[in-house]
Amino acid sequence: MLLVTVSIWAFNFTVTRYALTHGFAPLAYGSLRFAAAAVVVSSITLGLEGSLRFEPKHAFLLGVAAIVGIYLNSISFVYAVDLTSASTVALIFGSLPIVTAVIAYLLGVERLSRRFWGAAAVSFAGVVLVAAGSGSGVSGSMGGNLFAFMATVTWGAYTVAIVPLLRRYSVWRVSAGALVIGSIPLLVTAAPQIADQSWDLDALVWAGFAFAVLGPLVLTNFLWFTAIERVGPSRATLVTNLQPFLAALFAVALLSEELTWLQVVGGIAIGAALFAARPRPTPEPT
Repeated sequence: MLLVTVSIWAFNFTVTRYALTHGFAPLAYGSLRFAAAAVVVSSITLGLEGSLRFEPKHAFLLGVAAIVGIYLNSISFVYAVDLTSASTVALIFGSLPIVTAVIAYLLGVERLSRRFWGAAAVSFAGVVLVAAGSGSGVSGSMGGNLFAFMATVTWGAYTVAIVPLLRRYSVWRVSAGALVIGSIPLLVTAAPQIADQSWDLDALVWAGFAFAVLGPLVLTNFLWFTAIERVGPSRATLVTNLQPFLAALFAVALLSEELTWLQVVGGIAIGAALFAARPRPTPEPT
């Protein structure tokens, strides 16, 4: 389940890049994708639980999380993939576990060791190398690199923000609520691009769009949390470290993208930082 989940997430970088370079406008693609996922996930949630209700104080937290993790993240992600290569975005996303931990620390949720801060420094150095190696130097894809990092930060913030909600509600209900709330301003922002969008797109583009809705936003919800329940979060997190490298491989193999030596070194640095920052197992009492 973990391998399938990580592979779906990784493949989504390539699918999104293909859709955006074959006729889809960035905001039209992102808004319709999340709106479709909101309908599907809400329908599943109503079928399983019969309600999408949240207590007022929890609804407010969900709304803030949705604006950051759905609205801002979706805009950042589609423009990152539109402005730079899918492999570059994927490698920058490799810093997500580090970024998430830093956000949790700043919000007082988690305490971090000196070893972690050293790993964080290496990880961000890796991100800089990946950005420097993209396109024709940093200036060639600076906008895409910045959007990629913004997408990483917003998703990390969303991950931390919904933790209290997941203690009270199911992942299906939290996901449905966030998707519905985040999709509304996203559709409003995307309205001009939707109005100008040509819908005469290749069948492969529509197939990719369907995958991007049902795979990364629907199916992986079930697979990810079922797997965590069976193997534990620590093992699950280790498997997710494969995502940026799988995503880069998909992009290189299917989109004929090229990785520069700086990006390879940066990717290795990010991977090494994740390995160094992993939680150490607690010795069992004898």
